[in-house]
Amino acid sequence: MKETSSGGLKLPEGSGKELVAELKTTLEKARELVRELEHKLQTAGVATAGEKDDELAQRLARTEADVKELAAQLAASERQISRLMNLYVATYQLHATLTPAEVLQTIAEIAVNLLGAEAFAVLLRRDGGQGFEVALAQGFAAGEYPLFSGEEYLGGEAAVDATLADGTLRLAPIPNSNVVAVVPLKVQGEIVGALVVLKLLPHKPSLRPEDRELLDLLSAHAASALFAARIFATKDRRLRTLESLIKLARGE
Repeated sequence: MKETSSGGLKLPEGSGKELVAELKTTLEKARELVRELEHKLQTAGVATAGEKDDELAQRLARTEADVKELAAQLAASERQISRLMNLYVATYQLHATLTPAEVLQTIAEIAVNLLGAEAFAVLLRRDGGQGFEVALAQGFAAGEYPLFSGEEYLGGEAAVDATLADGTLRLAPIPNSNVVAVVPLKVQGEIVGALVVLKLLPHKPSLRPEDRELLDLLSAHAASALFAARIFATKDRRLRTLESLIKLARGE
């Protein structure tokens, strides 16, 4: 079982900019709601000289209802901002390093801090295309999940085997399986592995609907970031080897 331990910063060209644009739009809507809420509060008690008590009561009731609605909209906007920030941070972090071990560590941090996973494993197809290695396993003892405790995943977990075959995201409850989620990892549409969530942290009894976006993001970006880091590391090693040979030939 392999464990995880920076390079140039790189933001994703597509989804990163879209997340920022959506975040800015949501922030502006939130500001408008705050301004409208403040206006409602300031004018709630102002009445014309000829208003009767019952008219004033009706006006105050309508204003109170408006204020409650605006407050609910503001709370929804705050949740939306938090969601977008999480997605943006996750995308940025995945592409912010060209070291394979650090990409794996980033995947682990996203799984724990944003998804709420306690026990999980990352499976990656071997370079030769035969079988899957357990590239990362975290949050459990070797005997607790034996299928994911060694250096290689040999199959046997129904949901994981199905996702590795068809590339479909699967979430609990899953027939004939006890896993929480199986997230396919893809590069240009090709299945190269999976993130297997085995157990959630105590404060999170189950995945929420909004977690689906984070899972989709991991499916689209985690593998590409990891494989880009591997390619860079391979080229970097070859370059260093070539430089060493040149120095040796020069007698340096």
